[in-house]
Amino acid sequence: MPLPPRRGKPLELRVQRQILWVGSAAVPLRNVSWVEVFRLKPAWGKAGIYFLLLVVLAYLVSARLDSTDGGGGSAPGVLTLFALVVVCAVLLWSRKPVLVVELNSGSRVVLTLPTMDELRVIAGQIVYAIDHPEYEFSAVLEQHNTTNNFGSVVNMNGGRGNTGIRL
Repeated sequence: MPLPPRRGKPLELRVQRQILWVGSAAVPLRNVSWVEVFRLKPAWGKAGIYFLLLVVLAYLVSARLDSTDGGGGSAPGVLTLFALVVVCAVLLWSRKPVLVVELNSGSRVVLTLPTMDELRVIAGQIVYAIDHPEYEFSAVLEQHNTTNNFGSVVNMNGGRGNTGIRL
């Protein structure tokens, strides 16, 4: 059994003797019902909250500047433009490529890497290993985003009593 992933270290994904290992979590390949690679939808809710908070902040700052300067400044326009730039950045960075491996129980393993091509190769290897019991492979998933400082991004949810991998 492989060691569990440590913070900031790469996570190993491998198939060995018809078992899919995601770090120290083991999934029998016969239980895999679905494998797909796609881009997650942008986080519109998160971006909307950021926008509202930044617009409120912009008007509070502009009201403060107006009371000290006597008015007539361009602070609200500049701060609102800044808020729009932040919202666009959140929307663009929230579209991550993901590989989803769903199990017969309804549980899912979600993995991310920087490119869709890398994930498609891994998905193809998993599907090939399902049909060919002798096939084994190993892949290392590196941290690629700036919001997760704890290592590779893995999210397991669903199933009975599954609490997922806490990173």
